[in-house]
Amino acid sequence: MAARSVKILRGLALLAAVFAFGVVMFGAFVRLSNAGLSCPDWPTCYGHVTWPEQAHEIARADAAFPDRPVEAGKSWREQVHRFLAGTLGVLVLAIALIAAWRKPWARFAVIAGAVFAACGVALYMRGEHVLSSWLSALAIALPLVAAIGLGRPGAWRISVLALAVIIFQAMLGMWTVTLLLKPIVVMGHLLGGITTFALLAWAALRFAGVGADDDGYAALRRAVVVGIVLLLAQIALGGWTSSNYAALACGTDFPKCLGQWAPPTDFREGFVLWRGIGVNYEGGVLDMAARSAIQIAHRIGALVVFLYLGWLAHRAAKRGLRVQGIAIALVLVTQVLLGISNVHFGLPLPVATLHNGVAALLLFVLLATLARTQRRHDDAMFLTLGPQR
Repeated sequence: MAARSVKILRGLALLAAVFAFGVVMFGAFVRLSNAGLSCPDWPTCYGHVTWPEQAHEIARADAAFPDRPVEAGKSWREQVHRFLAGTLGVLVLAIALIAAWRKPWARFAVIAGAVFAACGVALYMRGEHVLSSWLSALAIALPLVAAIGLGRPGAWRISVLALAVIIFQAMLGMWTVTLLLKPIVVMGHLLGGITTFALLAWAALRFAGVGADDDGYAALRRAVVVGIVLLLAQIALGGWTSSNYAALACGTDFPKCLGQWAPPTDFREGFVLWRGIGVNYEGGVLDMAARSAIQIAHRIGALVVFLYLGWLAHRAAKRGLRVQGIAIALVLVTQVLLGISNVHFGLPLPVATLHNGVAALLLFVLLATLARTQRRHDDAMFLTLGPQR
């Protein structure tokens, strides 16, 4: 039974990681096709479980939301994204339950967290926003506490932690709509999706037994951690660029910006994180100087990440991790070429969407390298070591 549980966890974690990657890609497609507000309510779409399709449904929706008429080509994108995210949430809940099952208090915390999250959504739909927020906070806190106190190897704790993250991610999705594409929320939603994918990918890798037999890669492991931190910072900066509609702030010039090496910029205005509530940020609210500052910062960050990860790929190959080093280099070069293509070709939707997906793929390659440098623990065999208290 124990071995079967481990096998199920390994398979579910892999399935959820692949599915999370797909959700991240589809979320990028929704955001980049300007469909983020195509359903003005949450979690329904113009009051529908799906979206209005018939002429009479569209007319009723237009009357109910006169400031946001139905765009038939966009509403389905936003609602399908929500369905995909909900399906991922169910997968993560199943993983968390299996990981916590042998600890009665942890099992209760996971179940209670899921129930509170569902009740929070129901109360939000009824307009009870304050009570909904309290229940959502409890829904996040309970699996978080369970993950911290589980007393098991890393992959088991991360499997429970992922539930807390995806519940918070759902709240960010709600705020993305209700706060009208507020950049800090949109960026947070992107990072939440990337974090969910990373946690599930790490759990899958560790449950699969990926690791080293000794601690001979300690120095390289520290270098990989730095690389992951730099990449996550760059992904956040990319999210800030996208959410402020600054991707083409330099026109189609590269490496120059608007035909200049030093165009007018306003970094202070470009990096104001909070601008109050009630502003519709669709299309962006910053002037060109602020958007140019964001774009230039993203390019500088890309250069730093490119140089560091290029060095890391070389070092990994020299330390005997040739496959990992080549993988880092190939995905890194692909990502840079996609970024340049975004600018040169005027942000075509397929290229921009791939740019988001390859960023997540690069993070996975770094996580796989980190797992390979980490000493192999008993994540994959923990339940077979004896009875659990």
